[in-house]
Parts: sequence; structure tokens; C-alpha cells
Amino acid sequence: MPVLPQFGKFLLVGGFATALQYVVLALLVQTAGLDPVLASSVGYLVSALANYDLNYRLTFRSRVPYFGGMFRFGLVAAAGFLLNGLVMGVGAKGLGLHYLLAQVAATIVVLFWNFFANRRWTF
Repeated sequence: MPVLPQFGKFLLVGGFATALQYVVLALLVQTAGLDPVLASSVGYLVSALANYDLNYRLTFRSRVPYFGGMFRFGLVAAAGFLLNGLVMGVGAKGLGLHYLLAQVAATIVVLFWNFFANRRWTF
């Protein structure tokens, strides 16, 4: 599939997963008083589970064995998880940005990492 239409599908799936991450983030910060960086990390993990299945079936229409792709996706997601935490830490703690603004920056950085790594390697 050409890159642009596939990236469009990736954005739709990612939009859903990102919304899920933000809901988990806000709930954990606002209701449980969790540290924003930790809450963001938990949200990232929850959204990654939904993200894999939707990308496997819809975005990439993968022929890679489901659990083999899941392992690769997990490695890409783990790197994205670390990248998300790094950007959140630098933004929220290092630069003093509001945690939601830092999360937007982290989302943008991780978005491009995830698409290209998954397109080239996972699926």
C-alpha cells in the first residue's frame, strides 16, 4: 500500500489509541493523584494493546503471523514507551510545561517513530 493512504489509516487508529491514552492519563492524574509521567506511561501501555490489533487488521493488513508481529510491535512500542517517557520528563519536569502540553509533544515524536518502525519492520 502507498505510504500516504497507509499513514492516514495509521493516524485514525492512532487517534483512537491516543484518545485512550489521554483518558487514562487524565483519570490517573485527576482522580488517583498519580505522577503525570507515570500516568502517561500507564496510558501508553493500555493504548498499545488496542493499537496493535487495529493496525494489524486495518492499517497494514498484515500477513505476518499474529503473535510474531505482536512481538515485533512490542519491541517498537517499548522503544516508543521510553521515548514517550523521555519527552514527557523533559517537557513536564525539565521545561516546566503543563503535563498535557508535554504529552502533545511526546505524542508527535512517538507517532512518527511508531509509523516508520512498524511499517518497515513489524508488519
